[in-house]
Amino acid sequence: MPLLELRDISFAYPAHAPVLEGANLTIHAGERLSIVGPNGVGKSTLLKIAVGLLRPSSGQVLAFGQERRTETEFAEVRRRIGYVFQDPDDQLFCPTVAEDIAFGPLNLGKSRDEALAIVDDILQQLHLTHLRDRITHRLSGGEKRLVTLATVLAMEPEVLLLDEPTNALDVENEARLIEILQNLPQAILLISHNPEFSAKIAPRGYGLRAGKLERLAV
Repeated sequence: MPLLELRDISFAYPAHAPVLEGANLTIHAGERLSIVGPNGVGKSTLLKIAVGLLRPSSGQVLAFGQERRTETEFAEVRRRIGYVFQDPDDQLFCPTVAEDIAFGPLNLGKSRDEALAIVDDILQQLHLTHLRDRITHRLSGGEKRLVTLATVLAMEPEVLLLDEPTNALDVENEARLIEILQNLPQAILLISHNPEFSAKIAPRGYGLRAGKLERLAV
């Protein structure tokens, strides 16, 4: 059974031509797939539809074996699918790194001590312990990107949706991100304009053209 399935998804922004017209996608446990295509074709839109941040004009979103339509149903999906936005500033809003990472576990009902233990564990796994008490908005772009990933991993998702995760990363931090992602167990759906990065993380996948997804040859 797929963890996530999009069936015949269509979507148009107000007063614009459709960006998606019958797009289909499935991803199974442990699978790693890329979505490639030029800017503006609807790749980020598709990820937002997958977690209910946008609603398709037609088609179905199925996650973990159930169709999802309502906000309550998608709230469960967002607990199990971690979405790393293209812009880290859209995701980081607490005063410090530790508070940002603890936010998700606290909302899942963890005690403060449990949440802080998760913070320390995630930061240690990602070799980011030195950022624990830093003020989030003073981090570099690359540091924010890695902390954003930490906030998502703290929720223990089953699927990761990554939207241009190498944005603002220097060579050293990109290498660190590759190492981190290669060692994670989660299924990954990746959008990236960096072909070398995609080849290392998710070499198989889809091309998005004329509103539809087409499987790419490996």
